[in-house]
Amino acid sequence: MIAIRTPEELVLMREGGKKLGVILQDLLEFSKTGVTLLDIDAHADKRIGESGGTASFKTVRGYKWATCLCVNDVVVHGIPTNYKLKDGDIFTIDVGILYKGFHTDTAWTKVIDEKETDFLRVGQDALRKAIGQARPGNRVGNISKALEDTIVGAGYSIVKSLVGHGVGRELHEDPQIPGFIRGKIESTPLLEPGMTIAIEAIYAKGSGQIIYDHPDGWTLATKDHGLSAVFEHTLVIRPSGPVVLTEVDR
Repeated sequence: MIAIRTPEELVLMREGGKKLGVILQDLLEFSKTGVTLLDIDAHADKRIGESGGTASFKTVRGYKWATCLCVNDVVVHGIPTNYKLKDGDIFTIDVGILYKGFHTDTAWTKVIDEKETDFLRVGQDALRKAIGQARPGNRVGNISKALEDTIVGAGYSIVKSLVGHGVGRELHEDPQIPGFIRGKIESTPLLEPGMTIAIEAIYAKGSGQIIYDHPDGWTLATKDHGLSAVFEHTLVIRPSGPVVLTEVDR
């Protein structure tokens, strides 16, 4: 069942989302050559606690970190380790906050200590266009099409086994939001005012296929070791259109 948030609930999600956006910006600036993934995770945990929230990812059974940190061919669920970031690493920070009973979720990818690449600009553009489709009367499939058209049109691959999702009282709720079209758009869930969703552009160079048998039980990386990236925002669908709750001021 897809939840419709009350005005009071949306106030709380807006507060939490704003805090999370600020935290993500801080983490992106903190992530430089020589910094370890464990340092970044500890900094995230500290900032989340100072904001009055709880790390959403620590509410996932068996997961004990505040972030998922992914380097190069790691797509999602990368656990923080002693790995030191290097110049040119493609680095994704995925982080969520549970604030006053509601989750918001966001992710962003950067190049460590180097200029942004066309590869990353495509993901940002895909997310922007997908958010633009999150309007009442449209369907989840309109979001999926915007992601697929932009990413595949630029010559990259959608990671089809991973999807965006509803978000609110639970970190992952209905509906699923694939990055590609599954069947007919008109058969996908209708978008309505008050829905809160996390749209994710999850893509890679190469095939986009991932492997699930990493020894740590969490990390999902590309099968062909192609570079990957993720861009994600939580938003609410308003009668007038989408409002991003986790906007990061760059």
